[in-house]
Amino acid sequence: MKTFHIHFNGIVQGVGFRPFVYQSALRFGLKGWVNNTNDGVHIVFNASPELAQNFYEFLLANLPPLAVVTEKKLEKYPPGNFDDFQIIESEGKTQPQLLITPDVALCRDCRQELYDPADRRYRYPFITCTNCGPRYSIITSLPYDRPNTTMAEFKMCDVCSDEYNNPLERRHFSQTNSCPDCAVEMQWYENGQIIENFTDLNKVIDYWNQGKIIAVKGIGGYLLTCDATNPQAVETLRQRKNRPAKPFALMYPGLESIKKDVFLSPAEEQQLATRHAPILLLPVKQPPHHTLALNLITKGLNKIGAMLPYTPLMDLLLSAFGKPIVATSGNISGSPIIHADESAIKELSHIADALLMNNRYITVPQDDGVEQKSIYGKHIITLRRSRGKAPIYIHPTLQAKQSVLGTGAMLKSVFGFSHRGKIYMSQFLGDTSEYESQESYEKVFRHLKKILQPQFDAVVSDLHPGYFTTDFALQISRKYSVPHFQIQHHLAHFLSVLGENDLLETDEPVLGIVWDGTGLGTDGHIWGGEFFAYQPGREIERIAHIGTFKHILGDKMVREPRISALSVLSEYAPGKISLLQNKFNDSEWENYPKIIRQSRLLSTSMGRLFDVVASILNLTDIHSYDAEASIRLENLAWQYFSKKDIDFRLSYLIDELPENFTEFITGQILEDLFTGAEKSLIAARFHLSLARYIFLVAEKYNYKHIAFSGGVFQNAVLTGLILKIFEKTAKKLYFHKELSPNDEGIGFGQIIYGLQKLKAL
Repeated sequence: MKTFHIHFNGIVQGVGFRPFVYQSALRFGLKGWVNNTNDGVHIVFNASPELAQNFYEFLLANLPPLAVVTEKKLEKYPPGNFDDFQIIESEGKTQPQLLITPDVALCRDCRQELYDPADRRYRYPFITCTNCGPRYSIITSLPYDRPNTTMAEFKMCDVCSDEYNNPLERRHFSQTNSCPDCAVEMQWYENGQIIENFTDLNKVIDYWNQGKIIAVKGIGGYLLTCDATNPQAVETLRQRKNRPAKPFALMYPGLESIKKDVFLSPAEEQQLATRHAPILLLPVKQPPHHTLALNLITKGLNKIGAMLPYTPLMDLLLSAFGKPIVATSGNISGSPIIHADESAIKELSHIADALLMNNRYITVPQDDGVEQKSIYGKHIITLRRSRGKAPIYIHPTLQAKQSVLGTGAMLKSVFGFSHRGKIYMSQFLGDTSEYESQESYEKVFRHLKKILQPQFDAVVSDLHPGYFTTDFALQISRKYSVPHFQIQHHLAHFLSVLGENDLLETDEPVLGIVWDGTGLGTDGHIWGGEFFAYQPGREIERIAHIGTFKHILGDKMVREPRISALSVLSEYAPGKISLLQNKFNDSEWENYPKIIRQSRLLSTSMGRLFDVVASILNLTDIHSYDAEASIRLENLAWQYFSKKDIDFRLSYLIDELPENFTEFITGQILEDLFTGAEKSLIAARFHLSLARYIFLVAEKYNYKHIAFSGGVFQNAVLTGLILKIFEKTAKKLYFHKELSPNDEGIGFGQIIYGLQKLKAL
């Protein structure tokens, strides 16, 4: 008998991989061993060449549910003789090069045990196994073993210890293993007092029924919760959280409960039940089955952000409550989610009437992920990539031989780095213009650096000198004496979608459409409505944009759509600016036009053009949350398309491509408005025209491959219309798949740019 070695890398720790290998080896009658190291799982065994190959193929074809193998190898090994097959002690001597397993929603087996009166974990709020539970949020170092997690301080009882050490058990080496006899304990905090070893979940139900707000500690941080059918509770939460208009997410007891309130396709049903358990934006029925405080929850939008319970604690609570709750991040709006108990007591006590805590420490904060499906298609758009997916990004072909840190953008900040052939992208870290978000950013960076120990070869940031992430890149560059490269914001967007769709080495030229709100251009002006041309070996070329208008007052213009409307109308429809006068006080009305005339800073931002249209239609003049105007304009268009079929003949654009799209579309919308057209029709025609505009540009430049990035392509209506207008053509469209089209994807584009720059040196 010869000796063979199998090496697997990827998501292979914390997923029951070693017990799976052990049981498979017994099935094949093999002798040898399996262990974890910092570079994956290693298996050494005696077998004939044919049996070794069969065993290798069997393992790959029958992986554990959570496992993902990205690297695999079967090879001969120095001869050895073994008496049996064993799981041997893990080793952590080499530099880590693993994909860190994300946190995983409650699995079917554990849920069944949770509600089985005969099971010893019946109604235990922290039930887990190798197929579910916290991973990334509790890890302190690699390899992923209990001593390297925040479960290290919890001593298992004899029964749990037997399960943990039995390779035939589902909980063998389940690092989160516990039970009521060796429990993760809850605490109840109210009015400055803490009740230790709290177990009375009925108290939470009673408080919800009384209209009270409870902060509940989850996997990635605290959630602020209340009864979604109680208007007074929802309004109180809005006031205390300082969240006047941004919609709230809802958590439902189960899938059937969600179906009663929203329209749910099979694809969306499947997405809700995935192991990362996202918030999914879904069109609400009118009226919904549950007597929701709908206007207070959605603030006039047509969709509900719905999710299923992803922890056993929330499953127990929602099952007992029997109706949906508001479940929103535990923070003051604009700040990172709170995950530490001390901070929760300090910061959330004036929002929540009580806190339901537990003594399992969370290492890094994570918000819930958010997704939605485009209309007229199955394309899933990631709006926020966080819990359940971070910090890994599995790319099927990208081989990153060097380590590059991409520090990301300012808003919707996410950093990422390549390391030993793998890509790591942090969870959503928020707006880094805020000090609390900067602290969170640095904490998550230190955490991942400690775990993975990357040795950076370069760092890449945005071109904008005022971003926190640019300054952070400078600090890292100096600290580790590595090159600091900078790439323009929209070029990073374009590289991100090219990289995600494996187009970096394509033989065909690619048209890149990058539309968003703000990014400093290479010419010193503000970009955001750009068309680029890409071909390997050549510089990316900016070939067109939507037209220019004056950018004034810095970020104030970004926050106030009325200012964008005034700027555009002053330039392209000066005879119509009077319709905006009631949006400004006397001083503003006198001074802002002067500032516009004197400004030399130009913008080509599609995000600002959405603001213009939203302000003209009186949807909003001052944002109460990011991109509110764009979201409300999309919502208005959806109202039209939910009742009417798509008809591209309604587009303002038919066959002729305007020289200045901004000027053209503004004039058309004003004409419609003054002839008394319905606002929903105008919003629909605007979206149709955007899709038509893209189509005409692609035709003009004769591109067959078109890639889309930027926050505008979070728009489910626009994305659906684009897919529809091109569906009978030979052109190939490329959208983001796993990453978000918004600024969260910038870091990945920066990594690609850094790898290209290093290669060229």
